[in-house]
Amino acid sequence: MQSRKLHIISLGCSKNLVDSEVMLARLPEYEISDDASEADVIIVNSCGFIDAAKQESLQSVMGADSVRKEDSVLVMAGCMSERYKEQLQQELSEVDLFTGVGDYERIDELIRKKQSRFSDEVYLIDGATRVITGSSYHAYIKISEGCNQSCSFCAIPSFKGKLNSRSLDSIAQEVKDLVRRGYYDFSFISQDSSSYLRDRGTTDGLIDLIETIEKIDGVKSARILYLYPTTTSIKLLERIASSELFANYFDIPLQHTNNNMLRLMKRGISAKETLKLLEFMKSLPDAFIRTSFIVGHPKESDEIFLQMCKDVAEFGFDRINVFAYSDEEDTGAFMMDQKVASDVIESRVEQLAQIAEESKLISLQKELHKEVVVVVDGASDEHEYLLSARDVTTAPEIDGEILINDKEFDSEIEFGKRYRARITQVAGEVVTATLLEDA
Repeated sequence: MQSRKLHIISLGCSKNLVDSEVMLARLPEYEISDDASEADVIIVNSCGFIDAAKQESLQSVMGADSVRKEDSVLVMAGCMSERYKEQLQQELSEVDLFTGVGDYERIDELIRKKQSRFSDEVYLIDGATRVITGSSYHAYIKISEGCNQSCSFCAIPSFKGKLNSRSLDSIAQEVKDLVRRGYYDFSFISQDSSSYLRDRGTTDGLIDLIETIEKIDGVKSARILYLYPTTTSIKLLERIASSELFANYFDIPLQHTNNNMLRLMKRGISAKETLKLLEFMKSLPDAFIRTSFIVGHPKESDEIFLQMCKDVAEFGFDRINVFAYSDEEDTGAFMMDQKVASDVIESRVEQLAQIAEESKLISLQKELHKEVVVVVDGASDEHEYLLSARDVTTAPEIDGEILINDKEFDSEIEFGKRYRARITQVAGEVVTATLLEDA
């Protein structure tokens, strides 16, 4: 009997990816296929954060529909499906089955019944099996769902709800299970990771998390993604710095540097307080600071924008994401006046993106001659004689690769294995290194 095939498109953030991996595990009878045209079931796990993400979600659905075979099932799941469930079900006749952010673990039942469903509660993984994708050694661990912040530009709480933290025991059990399956490198993620366990009455829950994970044999490296400025304490940063397991990797979206804009954005923190946090992070050994900024929020004047450009260029972030403001219903900013024209926003994005690129190049130059621990992932797309690796301090996929072009030992290089390496050349964004020994 010919096996049935499944094609899944996971859009948006790594948190969505975890949910997609849960769905994959619920459909073991299907063979995973990279080709939508041969799939019996196609799942688009959508993103509904900003306009660009929504457009990508719709294009993915329409693209899948245009190549799908007869009698296949097209599923739209996830954030956009949840956020616009009534409208999409009325207008998107191409989709056979809709589901939102509450039923990932029921996807097999929904497909079997060809039944759309939207649960009232947001799904939070707790003991579910996942099919880890994209790596043989690294996995994302979702520590909570939802968000208690009230940022003016963000609609996520409207469809993800309030903060809902997993228990430490649940997270520890998942990590232990993954270690038994050969995984040893972990990124801990959520909408607002530094608020972890605040809904359960614990202020610095990430400290408890760090101490719990440090006790698990087999975990070799870890990092925390998505810190929020108002819930990131010096005490937490000191605990990360003292850990031999967790990297001094600080992913902290700031969104702006101007006090008036921070107030309008309802970020709950001043520019002075933000800079104090950043300077402390920068003072820590081998610190890596990634952030993001939103350009073109209502009432952002030319003067305010240029001041942000100056602030960003002077600080020297390692990596910066630049987002154009997206006017989202169900947000405070949507009702504000003094909107910034789209062509002005586009111009400002280009300006700040250029600063971001320059900051990245400066950061990469600082790596020259350093000795780092890397994992070799496999052959590089750059050249058949180069291998692709990543520094275990950084996050997979988003922070760039290191190209291995030499080694100082005779044994064969193993993919998925840790090695000590020396950075030998940095040419623009191309970083090359020599492997020295096992790590």
